[in-house]
Amino acid sequence: MKKLFFILLILATALAVPAAVAQKNSVDAEGHQWWQHAVFYEIYPRSFADSNNDGVGDLKGITAKLGYLHELGVDAIWITPCYPSPQVDFGYDVSDYENIDPMYGTLADFDRMAAESKKQNIRIIFDYVINHTSDQHKWFLASKSSKTSPYRNWYVWRDGKGANQPPNNWTSDFGGSAWKFDPTTGQYYYHYFYAEQPDLNWSNPAVEKAMFDVTRWWYKRGVAGFRLDAVDTLFEDPDLRDNPVLPGTNKFGDPNTEPKYNKKLPGVHDVLKDLRKVADEHDAVLIGETWTKNIDELKEYYGEHNNELQLPMDFMFTRVDKLSAAEFRRQIAAADSAGGWPTWVITNHDIPRSYNRYGDGVHNDDIAKLMAALYLTLRGTPIMYYGEELGMENNDPKRREDVKDPEGRTGWPKEKGRDGERTPMQWSDAVNAGFSAHDPWLPVPDSYKTHNVATESKDPNSVLEFYRKVLALRHKNSALLEGNYTAVNEDDANVLAYVRSYKGKSVLVALNLSSSAQKASFNLAGSPSALLATPGAEAKGSEVSLPAFGVFIAEFNQK
Repeated sequence: MKKLFFILLILATALAVPAAVAQKNSVDAEGHQWWQHAVFYEIYPRSFADSNNDGVGDLKGITAKLGYLHELGVDAIWITPCYPSPQVDFGYDVSDYENIDPMYGTLADFDRMAAESKKQNIRIIFDYVINHTSDQHKWFLASKSSKTSPYRNWYVWRDGKGANQPPNNWTSDFGGSAWKFDPTTGQYYYHYFYAEQPDLNWSNPAVEKAMFDVTRWWYKRGVAGFRLDAVDTLFEDPDLRDNPVLPGTNKFGDPNTEPKYNKKLPGVHDVLKDLRKVADEHDAVLIGETWTKNIDELKEYYGEHNNELQLPMDFMFTRVDKLSAAEFRRQIAAADSAGGWPTWVITNHDIPRSYNRYGDGVHNDDIAKLMAALYLTLRGTPIMYYGEELGMENNDPKRREDVKDPEGRTGWPKEKGRDGERTPMQWSDAVNAGFSAHDPWLPVPDSYKTHNVATESKDPNSVLEFYRKVLALRHKNSALLEGNYTAVNEDDANVLAYVRSYKGKSVLVALNLSSSAQKASFNLAGSPSALLATPGAEAKGSEVSLPAFGVFIAEFNQK
Protein backbone atom coordinates (compact mmCIF):
# COMPACT_ATOMS: atom_id res chain seq x y z
CA MET A 1 0.00 0.00 0.00
CA LYS A 2 2.85 2.34 0.86
CA LYS A 3 4.53 1.44 -2.41
CA LEU A 4 1.34 2.36 -4.33
CA PHE A 5 1.10 5.65 -2.43
CA PHE A 6 4.64 6.67 -3.40
CA ILE A 7 4.05 5.71 -7.03
CA LEU A 8 0.93 7.89 -7.12
CA LEU A 9 2.81 10.73 -5.42
CA ILE A 10 5.61 10.56 -8.02
CA LEU A 11 3.07 10.51 -10.86
CA ALA A 12 1.23 13.51 -9.42
CA THR A 13 4.47 15.44 -9.10
CA ALA A 14 5.46 14.61 -12.66
CA LEU A 15 2.09 15.71 -13.99
CA ALA A 16 2.37 19.01 -12.13
CA VAL A 17 5.71 19.89 -13.72
CA PRO A 18 4.44 21.08 -17.17
CA ALA A 19 2.02 23.56 -15.60
CA ALA A 20 4.72 24.85 -13.28
CA VAL A 21 7.17 25.20 -16.15
CA ALA A 22 4.57 27.00 -18.29
CA GLN A 23 3.92 29.46 -15.49
CA LYS A 24 7.63 29.99 -14.88
CA ASN A 25 8.35 30.58 -18.56
CA SER A 26 6.05 33.61 -18.60
CA VAL A 27 8.51 35.39 -16.28
CA ASP A 28 12.23 35.45 -17.00
CA ALA A 29 15.02 34.84 -14.50
CA GLU A 30 15.01 38.52 -13.48
CA GLY A 31 11.27 38.80 -13.00
CA HIS A 32 10.35 40.45 -16.29
CA GLN A 33 6.82 39.58 -17.38
CA TRP A 34 6.15 38.31 -20.91
CA TRP A 35 4.27 41.46 -21.88
CA GLN A 36 7.29 43.63 -21.03
CA HIS A 37 9.28 42.01 -23.83
CA ALA A 38 6.38 41.71 -26.28
CA VAL A 39 5.56 43.77 -29.34
CA PHE A 40 1.78 44.08 -29.69
CA TYR A 41 0.02 44.53 -33.03
CA GLU A 42 -3.53 45.84 -33.33
CA ILE A 43 -5.72 44.14 -35.94
CA TYR A 44 -9.00 45.65 -37.12
CA PRO A 45 -10.56 42.35 -38.26
CA ARG A 46 -12.86 43.86 -40.90
CA SER A 47 -9.78 45.15 -42.67
CA PHE A 48 -6.93 42.71 -42.18
CA ALA A 49 -7.43 39.67 -44.44
CA ASP A 50 -10.54 38.38 -46.23
CA SER A 51 -10.49 34.58 -46.60
CA ASN A 52 -13.91 34.11 -48.25
CA ASN A 53 -13.89 37.11 -50.64
CA ASP A 54 -16.96 38.87 -49.30
CA GLY A 55 -15.14 42.20 -48.89
CA VAL A 56 -14.82 41.91 -45.10
CA GLY A 57 -11.89 40.47 -43.18
CA ASP A 58 -12.34 37.45 -40.90
CA LEU A 59 -10.65 35.15 -38.39
CA LYS A 60 -9.54 32.64 -41.03
CA GLY A 61 -7.84 35.53 -42.79
CA ILE A 62 -5.98 36.47 -39.61
CA THR A 63 -4.95 32.83 -39.10
CA ALA A 64 -3.54 32.68 -42.63
CA LYS A 65 -1.33 35.71 -41.94
CA LEU A 66 0.12 34.65 -38.58
CA GLY A 67 3.30 33.49 -40.27
CA TYR A 68 3.79 36.99 -41.71
CA LEU A 69 3.30 38.51 -38.25
CA HIS A 70 5.74 36.10 -36.63
CA GLU A 71 8.38 36.89 -39.24
CA LEU A 72 7.75 40.61 -38.77
CA GLY A 73 8.50 40.29 -35.06
CA VAL A 74 5.06 40.44 -33.48
CA ASP A 75 4.52 38.67 -30.13
CA ALA A 76 0.85 39.43 -29.44
CA ILE A 77 -2.13 40.53 -31.53
CA TRP A 78 -4.88 42.73 -30.17
CA ILE A 79 -8.04 42.05 -32.16
CA THR A 80 -10.72 44.73 -32.02
CA PRO A 81 -14.23 43.41 -31.29
CA CYS A 82 -15.30 40.36 -33.28
CA TYR A 83 -18.22 39.39 -31.04
CA PRO A 84 -21.78 39.20 -32.41
CA SER A 85 -22.96 42.75 -32.98
CA PRO A 86 -25.50 44.77 -34.97
CA GLN A 87 -22.41 46.76 -36.11
CA VAL A 88 -23.81 50.18 -35.24
CA ASP A 89 -20.30 51.07 -34.05
CA PHE A 90 -18.51 48.31 -35.98
CA GLY A 91 -18.43 45.81 -33.15
CA TYR A 92 -18.17 48.13 -30.17
CA ASP A 93 -21.87 47.42 -29.63
CA VAL A 94 -21.75 43.83 -28.37
CA SER A 95 -24.85 41.62 -28.38
CA ASP A 96 -23.10 38.46 -27.07
CA TYR A 97 -19.76 38.47 -25.27
CA GLU A 98 -19.18 34.71 -25.60
CA ASN A 99 -19.37 34.11 -29.32
CA ILE A 100 -17.99 35.25 -32.68
CA ASP A 101 -19.95 37.33 -35.18
CA PRO A 102 -20.80 35.22 -38.26
CA MET A 103 -19.19 37.82 -40.53
CA TYR A 104 -15.87 36.92 -38.90
CA GLY A 105 -16.44 33.18 -38.55
CA THR A 106 -17.22 30.84 -35.68
CA LEU A 107 -15.87 29.81 -32.31
CA ALA A 108 -14.26 26.88 -34.09
CA ASP A 109 -12.43 29.40 -36.30
CA PHE A 110 -11.27 31.19 -33.16
CA ASP A 111 -10.01 27.92 -31.69
CA ARG A 112 -8.04 27.19 -34.87
CA MET A 113 -6.61 30.71 -34.79
CA ALA A 114 -5.63 30.25 -31.13
CA ALA A 115 -3.94 26.92 -31.90
CA GLU A 116 -1.99 28.36 -34.82
CA SER A 117 -1.06 31.46 -32.79
CA LYS A 118 0.44 29.21 -30.16
CA LYS A 119 2.59 27.51 -32.81
CA GLN A 120 3.81 30.92 -33.95
CA ASN A 121 4.47 32.08 -30.35
CA ILE A 122 1.90 34.84 -30.75
CA ARG A 123 -0.55 35.56 -27.94
CA ILE A 124 -4.11 36.76 -28.57
CA ILE A 125 -5.50 39.85 -26.84
CA PHE A 126 -9.22 40.54 -27.17
CA ASP A 127 -10.87 43.93 -27.11
CA TYR A 128 -13.32 44.03 -24.20
CA VAL A 129 -16.16 46.54 -24.44
CA ILE A 130 -16.65 46.92 -20.74
CA ASN A 131 -18.72 50.12 -20.42
CA HIS A 132 -21.79 49.22 -22.47
CA THR A 133 -23.54 46.56 -24.51
CA SER A 134 -25.62 46.66 -27.66
CA ASP A 135 -29.28 47.53 -27.22
CA GLN A 136 -29.85 44.07 -28.79
CA HIS A 137 -28.02 42.23 -26.00
CA LYS A 138 -30.31 39.84 -24.11
CA TRP A 139 -29.53 41.68 -20.87
CA PHE A 140 -30.81 44.99 -22.24
CA LEU A 141 -33.82 43.46 -23.96
CA ALA A 142 -34.81 42.02 -20.58
CA SER A 143 -33.96 45.26 -18.80
CA LYS A 144 -36.21 47.41 -20.98
CA SER A 145 -39.10 44.94 -20.90
CA SER A 146 -40.37 46.00 -17.48
CA LYS A 147 -39.46 48.09 -14.44
CA THR A 148 -39.68 44.89 -12.42
CA SER A 149 -37.37 42.86 -14.68
CA PRO A 150 -34.48 41.16 -12.80
CA TYR A 151 -32.20 42.91 -15.32
CA ARG A 152 -33.68 46.36 -14.87
CA ASN A 153 -30.86 47.53 -12.61
CA TRP A 154 -28.18 46.19 -14.98
CA TYR A 155 -28.44 49.49 -16.87
CA VAL A 156 -28.96 53.12 -15.82
CA TRP A 157 -32.64 54.07 -15.95
CA ARG A 158 -34.08 57.36 -14.65
CA ASP A 159 -37.16 59.53 -14.89
CA GLY A 160 -36.87 62.72 -16.91
CA LYS A 161 -36.88 66.17 -15.35
CA GLY A 162 -40.22 66.80 -16.99
CA ALA A 163 -42.10 66.22 -20.21
CA ASN A 164 -39.57 65.62 -23.01
CA GLN A 165 -36.73 66.58 -20.67
CA PRO A 166 -33.87 64.13 -20.02
CA PRO A 167 -32.64 63.61 -16.45
CA ASN A 168 -29.69 66.03 -16.88
CA ASN A 169 -27.47 67.84 -19.37
CA TRP A 170 -25.01 65.02 -20.07
CA THR A 171 -24.15 64.70 -23.75
CA SER A 172 -23.16 61.65 -25.75
CA ASP A 173 -19.58 61.42 -26.98
CA PHE A 174 -21.07 61.00 -30.46
CA GLY A 175 -23.44 63.96 -30.29
CA GLY A 176 -26.77 64.85 -28.69
CA SER A 177 -28.16 63.96 -25.29
CA ALA A 178 -26.71 60.95 -23.46
CA TRP A 179 -30.25 59.88 -22.56
CA LYS A 180 -32.88 58.15 -24.66
CA PHE A 181 -36.54 57.91 -23.75
CA ASP A 182 -38.03 54.41 -23.89
CA PRO A 183 -41.84 54.47 -24.18
CA THR A 184 -42.21 50.88 -22.93
CA THR A 185 -41.58 51.89 -19.33
CA GLY A 186 -41.67 55.68 -19.63
CA GLN A 187 -38.09 56.20 -18.47
CA TYR A 188 -34.79 57.29 -19.99
CA TYR A 189 -31.72 55.08 -20.23
CA TYR A 190 -28.17 56.40 -20.23
CA HIS A 191 -25.69 55.96 -23.11
CA TYR A 192 -22.31 57.66 -23.05
CA PHE A 193 -21.85 56.68 -26.70
CA TYR A 194 -24.56 55.91 -29.28
CA ALA A 195 -28.15 55.34 -28.19
CA GLU A 196 -27.72 51.75 -29.41
CA GLN A 197 -24.96 51.34 -26.77
CA PRO A 198 -26.65 51.54 -23.36
CA ASP A 199 -24.27 51.84 -20.41
CA LEU A 200 -24.02 48.98 -17.97
CA ASN A 201 -24.63 49.82 -14.32
CA TRP A 202 -21.31 48.93 -12.71
CA SER A 203 -22.70 49.81 -9.29
CA ASN A 204 -24.68 46.57 -9.51
CA PRO A 205 -22.62 43.59 -8.20
CA ALA A 206 -24.45 41.26 -10.62
CA VAL A 207 -23.06 43.24 -13.56
CA GLU A 208 -19.54 43.03 -12.18
CA LYS A 209 -19.78 39.27 -11.66
CA ALA A 210 -21.17 38.66 -15.15
CA MET A 211 -18.51 40.79 -16.82
CA PHE A 212 -15.68 39.23 -14.81
CA ASP A 213 -16.98 35.78 -15.75
CA VAL A 214 -16.75 36.74 -19.43
CA THR A 215 -13.00 37.29 -19.03
CA ARG A 216 -12.63 33.91 -17.29
CA TRP A 217 -14.50 32.24 -20.16
CA TRP A 218 -12.11 33.66 -22.75
CA TYR A 219 -9.01 33.01 -20.64
CA LYS A 220 -9.96 29.33 -20.56
CA ARG A 221 -10.34 29.44 -24.34
CA GLY A 222 -6.82 30.75 -24.86
CA VAL A 223 -7.01 34.55 -24.72
CA ALA A 224 -3.95 36.04 -23.01
CA GLY A 225 -5.44 39.37 -21.99
CA PHE A 226 -7.78 42.21 -22.82
CA ARG A 227 -7.63 45.72 -24.13
CA LEU A 228 -10.28 47.46 -22.06
CA ASP A 229 -12.40 49.88 -24.05
CA ALA A 230 -13.51 53.23 -22.61
CA VAL A 231 -12.53 52.43 -19.02
CA ASP A 232 -12.94 56.06 -17.96
CA THR A 233 -16.71 55.94 -18.37
CA LEU A 234 -17.77 53.00 -16.16
CA PHE A 235 -19.38 55.04 -13.38
CA GLU A 236 -21.79 57.95 -13.07
CA ASP A 237 -22.60 60.29 -10.24
CA PRO A 238 -25.53 58.65 -8.37
CA ASP A 239 -27.20 62.05 -7.97
CA LEU A 240 -26.94 62.70 -11.74
CA ARG A 241 -25.74 66.26 -11.22
CA ASP A 242 -25.48 68.43 -14.34
CA ASN A 243 -22.00 68.75 -15.78
CA PRO A 244 -20.50 72.26 -15.71
CA VAL A 245 -21.17 74.13 -18.97
CA LEU A 246 -18.15 75.55 -20.81
CA PRO A 247 -18.00 78.23 -23.51
CA GLY A 248 -18.70 77.28 -27.12
CA THR A 249 -20.02 74.17 -28.83
CA ASN A 250 -18.46 70.87 -29.91
CA LYS A 251 -18.14 69.41 -33.41
CA PHE A 252 -21.73 68.15 -33.21
CA GLY A 253 -23.13 71.54 -32.21
CA ASP A 254 -23.78 70.61 -28.57
CA PRO A 255 -22.81 72.95 -25.72
CA ASN A 256 -19.34 72.15 -24.40
CA THR A 257 -19.41 70.63 -20.94
CA GLU A 258 -16.86 69.30 -18.47
CA PRO A 259 -17.59 65.57 -17.90
CA LYS A 260 -17.17 65.99 -14.16
CA TYR A 261 -19.97 63.68 -13.09
CA ASN A 262 -19.88 60.92 -15.71
CA LYS A 263 -16.20 60.25 -16.37
CA LYS A 264 -13.10 59.20 -14.40
CA LEU A 265 -15.01 58.58 -11.17
CA PRO A 266 -13.18 56.72 -8.34
CA GLY A 267 -15.13 53.47 -8.78
CA VAL A 268 -13.24 52.84 -12.02
CA HIS A 269 -10.11 51.98 -10.07
CA ASP A 270 -11.90 49.54 -7.80
CA VAL A 271 -13.11 47.62 -10.84
CA LEU A 272 -9.65 47.64 -12.41
CA LYS A 273 -8.06 46.25 -9.24
CA ASP A 274 -10.54 43.38 -9.17
CA LEU A 275 -10.19 42.71 -12.91
CA ARG A 276 -6.43 42.58 -12.41
CA LYS A 277 -6.81 39.89 -9.74
CA VAL A 278 -8.66 37.72 -12.25
CA ALA A 279 -6.07 38.46 -14.93
CA ASP A 280 -3.21 37.55 -12.60
CA GLU A 281 -4.77 34.14 -12.03
CA HIS A 282 -4.34 33.49 -15.76
CA ASP A 283 -0.97 35.19 -16.37
CA ALA A 284 -2.89 37.69 -18.52
CA VAL A 285 -2.32 41.33 -19.37
CA LEU A 286 -4.73 44.25 -19.20
CA ILE A 287 -4.25 47.14 -21.63
CA GLY A 288 -6.25 50.29 -21.03
CA GLU A 289 -7.79 52.82 -23.38
CA THR A 290 -6.77 55.55 -20.96
CA TRP A 291 -7.14 59.08 -22.25
CA THR A 292 -5.36 61.31 -19.74
CA LYS A 293 -4.47 64.97 -19.71
CA ASN A 294 -1.30 64.59 -17.63
CA ILE A 295 1.07 62.03 -16.16
CA ASP A 296 -0.54 62.20 -12.72
CA GLU A 297 -3.75 60.86 -14.25
CA LEU A 298 -1.83 58.17 -16.12
CA LYS A 299 -0.13 57.06 -12.88
CA GLU A 300 -3.51 56.34 -11.33
CA TYR A 301 -4.25 53.64 -13.90
CA TYR A 302 -1.19 51.62 -12.88
CA GLY A 303 -2.58 51.52 -9.36
CA GLU A 304 -0.87 52.61 -6.17
CA HIS A 305 0.82 49.21 -5.95
CA ASN A 306 0.96 48.49 -9.69
CA ASN A 307 -2.18 46.42 -9.16
CA GLU A 308 -4.48 47.85 -11.84
CA LEU A 309 -3.55 48.00 -15.55
CA GLN A 310 -0.15 46.67 -16.58
CA LEU A 311 -0.27 48.68 -19.82
CA PRO A 312 -2.30 51.90 -19.72
CA MET A 313 -1.89 53.57 -23.11
CA ASP A 314 -0.14 56.93 -23.10
CA PHE A 315 -2.26 58.82 -25.62
CA MET A 316 -0.47 62.06 -24.76
CA PHE A 317 2.32 60.64 -26.93
CA THR A 318 -0.08 60.51 -29.89
CA ARG A 319 -1.01 64.15 -29.29
CA VAL A 320 2.47 65.28 -30.29
CA ASP A 321 1.32 65.91 -33.83
CA LYS A 322 4.53 67.46 -35.05
CA LEU A 323 8.13 66.32 -35.25
CA SER A 324 9.34 68.22 -32.19
CA ALA A 325 12.43 66.90 -30.40
CA ALA A 326 11.62 69.02 -27.34
CA GLU A 327 8.02 67.86 -27.09
CA PHE A 328 8.76 64.16 -27.61
CA ARG A 329 11.61 64.45 -25.08
CA ARG A 330 9.21 65.92 -22.54
CA GLN A 331 6.53 63.28 -23.10
CA ILE A 332 8.98 60.37 -22.95
CA ALA A 333 10.59 61.62 -19.74
CA ALA A 334 7.19 62.04 -18.12
CA ALA A 335 5.97 58.55 -19.06
CA ASP A 336 9.27 57.01 -18.02
CA SER A 337 8.90 58.55 -14.57
CA ALA A 338 5.30 57.42 -14.03
CA GLY A 339 6.32 54.43 -11.94
CA GLY A 340 4.93 51.71 -14.21
CA TRP A 341 5.96 50.08 -17.47
CA PRO A 342 5.37 52.58 -20.32
CA THR A 343 3.10 51.75 -23.26
CA TRP A 344 3.82 53.42 -26.60
CA VAL A 345 1.21 54.06 -29.29
CA ILE A 346 1.48 56.36 -32.31
CA THR A 347 -1.86 55.56 -33.97
CA ASN A 348 -4.83 53.17 -33.85
CA HIS A 349 -8.32 52.63 -35.29
CA ASP A 350 -9.52 55.95 -33.82
CA ILE A 351 -6.48 58.11 -34.66
CA PRO A 352 -5.38 59.18 -38.17
CA ARG A 353 -2.35 57.24 -39.33
CA SER A 354 1.06 58.54 -38.34
CA TYR A 355 2.13 58.54 -42.01
CA ASN A 356 -0.29 61.42 -42.54
CA ARG A 357 0.15 63.18 -39.21
CA TYR A 358 3.93 63.41 -39.42
CA GLY A 359 4.61 63.17 -43.15
CA ASP A 360 5.64 66.30 -45.06
CA GLY A 361 4.61 65.03 -48.50
CA VAL A 362 8.24 64.65 -49.59
CA HIS A 363 10.03 62.50 -47.02
CA ASN A 364 7.09 60.44 -45.79
CA ASP A 365 8.83 57.06 -45.99
CA ASP A 366 11.90 58.39 -44.18
CA ILE A 367 9.66 59.86 -41.50
CA ALA A 368 7.80 56.54 -41.17
CA LYS A 369 11.15 54.84 -40.49
CA LEU A 370 12.06 57.60 -38.05
CA MET A 371 8.85 57.06 -36.07
CA ALA A 372 9.42 53.29 -36.05
CA ALA A 373 12.90 53.82 -34.63
CA LEU A 374 11.41 56.07 -31.97
CA TYR A 375 8.56 54.05 -30.50
CA LEU A 376 10.21 50.67 -30.96
CA THR A 377 13.43 51.55 -29.11
CA LEU A 378 11.99 53.24 -26.02
CA ARG A 379 11.79 51.61 -22.62
CA GLY A 380 8.36 50.01 -22.51
CA THR A 381 5.93 48.02 -24.63
CA PRO A 382 4.97 49.25 -28.11
CA ILE A 383 1.58 48.66 -29.72
CA MET A 384 1.75 48.76 -33.51
CA TYR A 385 -1.29 49.31 -35.73
CA TYR A 386 -1.73 47.09 -38.77
CA GLY A 387 -0.15 48.59 -41.88
CA GLU A 388 2.08 51.05 -40.02
CA GLU A 389 4.96 48.81 -41.03
CA LEU A 390 4.11 49.50 -44.68
CA GLY A 391 3.66 53.25 -44.49
CA MET A 392 -0.09 52.93 -45.02
CA GLU A 393 -1.85 56.26 -45.25
CA ASN A 394 -5.33 57.51 -44.44
CA ASN A 395 -7.91 57.30 -47.20
CA ASP A 396 -10.54 59.70 -45.90
CA PRO A 397 -13.95 59.81 -47.62
CA LYS A 398 -14.46 62.71 -50.00
CA ARG A 399 -18.27 62.73 -49.90
CA ARG A 400 -20.73 62.30 -47.06
CA GLU A 401 -22.49 59.48 -48.93
CA ASP A 402 -19.24 57.49 -48.86
CA VAL A 403 -18.89 57.63 -45.06
CA LYS A 404 -19.44 54.37 -43.18
CA ASP A 405 -18.51 55.51 -39.67
CA PRO A 406 -21.58 56.85 -37.83
CA GLU A 407 -19.41 59.49 -36.19
CA GLY A 408 -18.55 60.86 -39.63
CA ARG A 409 -22.14 60.77 -40.83
CA THR A 410 -23.26 62.69 -37.77
CA GLY A 411 -20.45 65.24 -37.76
CA TRP A 412 -19.84 65.79 -41.49
CA PRO A 413 -18.14 67.90 -42.80
CA LYS A 414 -16.29 69.09 -39.70
CA GLU A 415 -15.93 65.48 -38.55
CA LYS A 416 -15.15 63.03 -41.38
CA GLY A 417 -15.13 59.98 -39.13
CA ARG A 418 -12.60 57.20 -38.71
CA ASP A 419 -12.96 55.34 -42.01
CA GLY A 420 -9.68 56.77 -43.29
CA GLU A 421 -7.50 54.94 -40.79
CA ARG A 422 -9.47 51.67 -41.07
CA THR A 423 -8.95 50.79 -44.73
CA PRO A 424 -7.91 47.25 -45.79
CA MET A 425 -4.41 45.93 -45.21
CA GLN A 426 -2.26 46.26 -48.33
CA TRP A 427 -0.87 42.81 -49.14
CA SER A 428 0.11 43.24 -52.80
CA ASP A 429 -0.30 45.44 -55.87
CA ALA A 430 -3.14 43.22 -57.11
CA VAL A 431 -6.72 44.50 -57.27
CA ASN A 432 -7.96 45.78 -53.89
CA ALA A 433 -4.40 45.53 -52.57
CA GLY A 434 -4.72 41.74 -52.45
CA PHE A 435 -7.13 42.05 -49.52
CA SER A 436 -10.13 40.56 -51.32
CA ALA A 437 -11.36 39.61 -54.79
CA HIS A 438 -14.61 41.36 -53.84
CA ASP A 439 -14.99 45.13 -53.51
CA PRO A 440 -13.78 45.77 -49.94
CA TRP A 441 -16.00 47.38 -47.34
CA LEU A 442 -13.74 50.46 -47.53
CA PRO A 443 -11.70 51.53 -50.57
CA VAL A 444 -7.91 51.27 -50.51
CA PRO A 445 -5.80 54.36 -51.33
CA ASP A 446 -3.83 54.54 -54.59
CA SER A 447 -0.61 54.22 -52.58
CA TYR A 448 -1.28 50.47 -52.26
CA LYS A 449 0.47 50.02 -55.62
CA THR A 450 3.83 50.83 -54.03
CA HIS A 451 3.16 50.36 -50.32
CA ASN A 452 2.26 46.72 -49.83
CA VAL A 453 3.80 43.62 -48.29
CA ALA A 454 4.80 41.89 -51.53
CA THR A 455 6.45 44.92 -53.12
CA GLU A 456 8.19 46.18 -49.99
CA SER A 457 9.53 42.72 -49.15
CA LYS A 458 11.65 42.96 -52.31
CA ASP A 459 13.03 46.42 -51.50
CA PRO A 460 15.77 46.49 -48.84
CA ASN A 461 15.15 50.22 -48.30
CA SER A 462 11.38 49.97 -47.80
CA VAL A 463 9.50 50.95 -44.69
CA LEU A 464 8.60 47.29 -44.12
CA GLU A 465 12.20 46.10 -44.23
CA PHE A 466 13.21 48.84 -41.80
CA TYR A 467 10.49 47.72 -39.39
CA ARG A 468 11.72 44.14 -39.67
CA LYS A 469 15.27 45.22 -38.88
CA VAL A 470 14.40 47.39 -35.90
CA LEU A 471 12.06 44.74 -34.48
CA ALA A 472 14.74 42.05 -34.85
CA LEU A 473 17.21 44.34 -33.08
CA ARG A 474 14.74 45.09 -30.31
CA HIS A 475 14.15 41.39 -29.64
CA LYS A 476 17.80 40.40 -29.37
CA ASN A 477 19.37 43.45 -27.68
CA SER A 478 19.05 43.35 -23.91
CA ALA A 479 19.66 47.09 -23.54
CA LEU A 480 16.65 47.83 -25.77
CA LEU A 481 14.50 45.27 -23.98
CA GLU A 482 15.40 46.09 -20.39
CA GLY A 483 17.62 49.12 -20.27
CA ASN A 484 17.10 52.38 -18.45
CA TYR A 485 16.25 55.44 -20.51
CA THR A 486 18.54 58.48 -20.31
CA ALA A 487 18.04 61.55 -22.48
CA VAL A 488 21.23 63.07 -23.92
CA ASN A 489 21.95 66.37 -25.70
CA GLU A 490 18.71 67.68 -24.30
CA ASP A 491 19.23 71.19 -25.67
CA ASP A 492 19.36 70.00 -29.28
CA ALA A 493 16.29 71.38 -31.05
CA ASN A 494 16.52 68.97 -33.97
CA VAL A 495 18.07 65.70 -32.84
CA LEU A 496 16.23 63.57 -30.31
CA ALA A 497 18.80 61.30 -28.67
CA TYR A 498 18.80 58.90 -25.75
CA VAL A 499 20.76 56.03 -24.30
CA ARG A 500 19.38 52.68 -23.20
CA SER A 501 21.68 50.98 -20.65
CA TYR A 502 21.58 47.53 -19.10
CA LYS A 503 24.29 45.51 -17.34
CA GLY A 504 27.22 47.28 -18.94
CA LYS A 505 25.68 47.34 -22.40
CA SER A 506 24.55 50.67 -23.81
CA VAL A 507 22.75 51.66 -26.99
CA LEU A 508 22.60 55.18 -28.39
CA VAL A 509 19.54 56.17 -30.43
CA ALA A 510 19.91 59.40 -32.41
CA LEU A 511 16.97 60.65 -34.49
CA ASN A 512 16.98 63.72 -36.72
CA LEU A 513 13.50 65.20 -36.53
CA SER A 514 14.28 67.93 -39.06
CA SER A 515 14.32 68.22 -42.87
CA SER A 516 17.97 69.29 -42.96
CA ALA A 517 21.16 67.37 -42.25
CA GLN A 518 22.35 67.57 -38.63
CA LYS A 519 25.45 66.73 -36.61
CA ALA A 520 25.47 65.85 -32.93
CA SER A 521 28.38 65.10 -30.60
CA PHE A 522 28.07 62.71 -27.69
CA ASN A 523 30.28 62.14 -24.69
CA LEU A 524 30.96 58.49 -25.43
CA ALA A 525 33.86 56.18 -24.61
CA GLY A 526 35.24 55.25 -28.02
CA SER A 527 33.41 55.25 -31.32
CA PRO A 528 29.86 53.94 -31.36
CA SER A 529 29.41 50.75 -33.34
CA ALA A 530 26.39 51.00 -35.65
CA LEU A 531 23.58 48.48 -35.15
CA LEU A 532 21.09 50.06 -37.53
CA ALA A 533 21.25 53.25 -39.56
CA THR A 534 19.41 54.80 -42.46
CA PRO A 535 21.50 55.66 -45.58
CA GLY A 536 23.90 58.53 -44.93
CA ALA A 537 23.77 58.28 -41.13
CA GLU A 538 27.19 57.57 -39.63
CA ALA A 539 29.54 58.23 -36.73
CA LYS A 540 33.09 59.52 -36.74
CA GLY A 541 34.48 59.34 -33.27
CA SER A 542 31.91 60.88 -30.96
CA GLU A 543 30.21 62.87 -33.72
CA VAL A 544 27.13 61.49 -35.45
CA SER A 545 26.04 62.80 -38.85
CA LEU A 546 22.39 62.46 -39.72
CA PRO A 547 20.70 63.24 -43.05
CA ALA A 548 17.18 64.69 -43.07
CA PHE A 549 15.00 62.48 -40.85
CA GLY A 550 17.94 60.12 -40.40
CA VAL A 551 18.23 57.32 -37.83
CA PHE A 552 21.40 56.09 -36.14
CA ILE A 553 21.34 53.31 -33.53
CA ALA A 554 24.66 52.11 -32.11
CA GLU A 555 26.29 50.26 -29.23
CA PHE A 556 29.05 51.90 -27.23
CA ASN A 557 30.96 51.59 -23.98
CA GLN A 558 29.93 54.14 -21.42
CA LYS A 559 32.58 56.12 -19.54
